[in-house]
Amino acid sequence: MKRLSLFMLLIGLNFPAFSQDSTAVTTTYFLIRHAEKDRSNPENKNPHLNDIGFKRALKWSQVFKDVKLDAVYTTNYNRTIETANPTAASHHLKVSKYHPVNIDYKDFIFKTKGKTVLIVGHSNTIPNFVNALIGTEKYNQIADTNNANLYIVTLIGGEISDIQLYIK
Repeated sequence: MKRLSLFMLLIGLNFPAFSQDSTAVTTTYFLIRHAEKDRSNPENKNPHLNDIGFKRALKWSQVFKDVKLDAVYTTNYNRTIETANPTAASHHLKVSKYHPVNIDYKDFIFKTKGKTVLIVGHSNTIPNFVNALIGTEKYNQIADTNNANLYIVTLIGGEISDIQLYIK
């Protein structure tokens, strides 16, 4: 009986039709920082990915290969677009742009309600984005050497859950 209860709990968390409120809409956000950038020219404000970064971008596409994504958003920088492109292409999606400073989070949540979305940003913008989605200041800026954090935010009805993973 305990196994059945645990199974039903897990089903309820992943499939709203089995949760207490069967009318609840599920929205899932996956947020990552861009992959490793070319640092050969410190003056370059819009560098491309380096070889390691392109490999990581392909790895991200493998991480998301079995996730049914509805949209992919990036800032308008080479490194974020290049990080998102393999995943977007494998899902036959066009990359949409957002402005990391001028984004209206409430409008974004409204427009993406019921969808599964990948968001690619920067060490200082992704934690802010996650904090805005969850409504609290929980996550700090990502270390400049860290390109492996994955944040997952799920909204089901009025409930919000979040987790931070490290994908090496």
